[in-house]
Amino acid sequence: MATSMKYIATFICRVSPSISHSVRQYQSRLQRLPARTCLSLSPFIHPRHSYCKAASLQNEAVAQATEALARYKDRPWDYLESEEYIERYGSSPVWADYRRNHKGGIPPQKTRKTCIRGDKICGNPCPICRDPNIIIHHQNVKLLQQFISPHTGMVLDSTRTGVCMKQQKQLNEAINTAQDHGLLSFQIPYVEFSGEDYSNSHDAVGSTPPPPSLTLGDNWYKWYGEILPDENEVAKVKKKYKAYLK
Repeated sequence: MATSMKYIATFICRVSPSISHSVRQYQSRLQRLPARTCLSLSPFIHPRHSYCKAASLQNEAVAQATEALARYKDRPWDYLESEEYIERYGSSPVWADYRRNHKGGIPPQKTRKTCIRGDKICGNPCPICRDPNIIIHHQNVKLLQQFISPHTGMVLDSTRTGVCMKQQKQLNEAINTAQDHGLLSFQIPYVEFSGEDYSNSHDAVGSTPPPPSLTLGDNWYKWYGEILPDENEVAKVKKKYKAYLK
């Protein structure tokens, strides 16, 4: 009996270090993994068989975003009629609820040059850069109308809408193209015709009269012959070029 108890105690002493080591590895892994989405890992499961739900959720989100971008890439005007757009913006323009973060109480006088530099996006992007489904296109008439004043027909300034300079330039080009193609209406100033004669029959806008006929030795300008040169200046010129006046 004593020998059997001795063997049991020896076996427990040999096994306990491996158990404690696996428990310590499990605790260290739990500290490194995010606590909100990671599944509970058992200390007796090999690390290769353990997985985290965050990776799968992230892959699903990326796949959904890629699918949405591909869906509205060819027809960006369909996004403004989708339920996703109505749920997010309602009937208001995309720039209505945008407020730019800035230091102090006075907002900056100009918007930023661009919100996206390479793969980096600023902390508070403009109303167009923050939504990847909003694509500026000359056929996206409903989007372009949100940036045109209904009273004057002019494009709203970027300081009011908060759009960055890069997107504002694309907006101006798209609006001009849409107006040229007849997709957007624009106002032409009305000029009332007064009935005046705008022909070139009168002397003010008539043809230029021919030059007067000149005889040999006459000057083109009459006053040119009345000018008398200074005798001292003439003497200096003759003295300077006397070798050529022989």
